[in-house]
Amino acid sequence: MQQPSVLLVEDDAFQRKAAETYLTNHDLKVIAVENGAQMRRQISRAMPDLVLLDVQLPGQEDGFSLARWLRESNTRVGIIMLTASGDSGDKVQGLESGADDYVAKPYEPRELLARCKSVLRRSANKATPARLERVRMGRHTLDLTRRALFDEANQDVPLTSGEFDILKTFAENPNRPLSRDWLLETTSHRSRDPFDRAIDLRITRIRRKIEPAPNKPTVIRTVRGTGYMFVPPME
Repeated sequence: MQQPSVLLVEDDAFQRKAAETYLTNHDLKVIAVENGAQMRRQISRAMPDLVLLDVQLPGQEDGFSLARWLRESNTRVGIIMLTASGDSGDKVQGLESGADDYVAKPYEPRELLARCKSVLRRSANKATPARLERVRMGRHTLDLTRRALFDEANQDVPLTSGEFDILKTFAENPNRPLSRDWLLETTSHRSRDPFDRAIDLRITRIRRKIEPAPNKPTVIRTVRGTGYMFVPPME
């Protein structure tokens, strides 16, 4: 079996070498870099299975912005944030940026290894977006190839281009809370100001089309303080 590949992004030389050595000795293929620019260059060559990403990095990009860029580039790659702060706000921000897990420094090497293995297992079970063709959304079906939404009777439900892009993003990130900012940046390629209601209005229109009871949504759920989450049907 091929060794899982891990990209470690850590500016502290001692911590970088210690983590690289420990994980390598436990059957992981590790490449270690010290900043965001080196991370981007490495990813341009090959996307790893897992990225360990320090929050406090030198340069213009911190770990949160790099995590957001990573998640936009690939929905399958595992992301674990490494931070010296125990602040729960950092944890929430990391998860909103697309991270799968969060490890506070100083950490035990065994704990880091266990978190790595857990995220790698979950990542291996994620659907590959490129292979997705039809996704159940409540009683409706989103056809990614045809860029269309169909109801129970297989009738076409009209969608705007923006609405389809939002549904596609949800389809590729099931059971993952997505922030309003990230949704707007991903689907509209612009930043959201504090009073921007564009995403909320689009979600309202989408819910009217796919929810059995739009005032009690079960398909596109509100995540308080964050944004929205697509919950696939259980059956």
